[in-house]
Amino acid sequence: MILAFALFKYFPFGGLQRDFLRIALECQKRGHEIRVYTTSWLGDRPEGVDIKILPVSGSSNHRKMLDFQEQIQKAIANKNVDLLVGFNKMAGLDIYYAADTCFKEKALSSRGWWYRLTSRYKQYSAFEEAVFSTSSKTLSLLISRLQKPVFQKYYQTPDDRIVLLPPGISKDRCRPENYKEVRQAFRREFGFTDNEKLILLVGSGFKTKGLDRAIRALAALTEPVKSKTQLFVVGQDKREPFIALAKRLDAEHKVRFLSGRDDIPRFLLGADLLIHPAYNENTGTVLLEALVAGLPVLSTDVCGYAHYIQEADAGCVVPSPFSQECLNKLTNDMLLSDKLKIWQQNAINYSHRKDLYSMPEQAAEVIIQQAGGRHN
Repeated sequence: MILAFALFKYFPFGGLQRDFLRIALECQKRGHEIRVYTTSWLGDRPEGVDIKILPVSGSSNHRKMLDFQEQIQKAIANKNVDLLVGFNKMAGLDIYYAADTCFKEKALSSRGWWYRLTSRYKQYSAFEEAVFSTSSKTLSLLISRLQKPVFQKYYQTPDDRIVLLPPGISKDRCRPENYKEVRQAFRREFGFTDNEKLILLVGSGFKTKGLDRAIRALAALTEPVKSKTQLFVVGQDKREPFIALAKRLDAEHKVRFLSGRDDIPRFLLGADLLIHPAYNENTGTVLLEALVAGLPVLSTDVCGYAHYIQEADAGCVVPSPFSQECLNKLTNDMLLSDKLKIWQQNAINYSHRKDLYSMPEQAAEVIIQQAGGRHN
């Protein structure tokens, strides 16, 4: 069968992009032809995948997204495509991979009434309604159990059009047998001694990930913890506002920015704590990547995967409503805690008994079954 995938932009370090590629390649591995519609592709192109670059136009992101939707519909109308799988909300999808939270919930709870009058709100609401409304036929693959009741609250989406998937953590994130050697080599490379601490924040979109909160927590550390602790930020985004914040808090020398990288497992093994104080987060894949590497986690409870950290007893979760003072205290206490090694072992034990890996396979199975049903 010919399976079409729609993704607005592809770059190699985004969580959504990694999920898309793993699902597409899993479908390809099962013998199906993969065609991708996107507006840009950065990085290596997988062998045998037909990538169609669509040059979109528009004065704003939502207008470009609308043009993308219209171009895809024209493209597949003239092609023998068995199924269209979207990784962004739009009309005409057979299957939607729900990596994003509910737009309407976020817009209505965090914006003023005037926002509902904007063309941006109206267009993104229309995209979401086209996927989740009762008149739609789109099947949604959800990766966060927290979002199912939210979408159903606004759109009354029937249960039979929502499939909950397990996480899909790549096995290369799991702690290897030689993890001690990898950790020692990493820490030598970056100049860390045994009694120094490394806090790690991973992810593009620094504002959403709560980097400002992490910098404030770093600056609030008590001595001598503060003098022996650094924060590494791995991801792609504008650094300037956060460098300015670190300067104001006299913590600039404690924060190091690194661009998106393909050796994240080394950082997970070399660090002492993953901090992820996100403002909102559908899942937070990096929480589980840290967990399977045996790295204790400190996150906010708005992350869809935060419950795994609590179930595993592999770190701490800041409850809502968010308190910076709570984050500051937990950061300081965790770095000093005798439980660091316990959290590490709890994480590894949990990663061995819980299915945190099969999302691409299960998503591919649903996609192929849906395509086969239509084909027959």
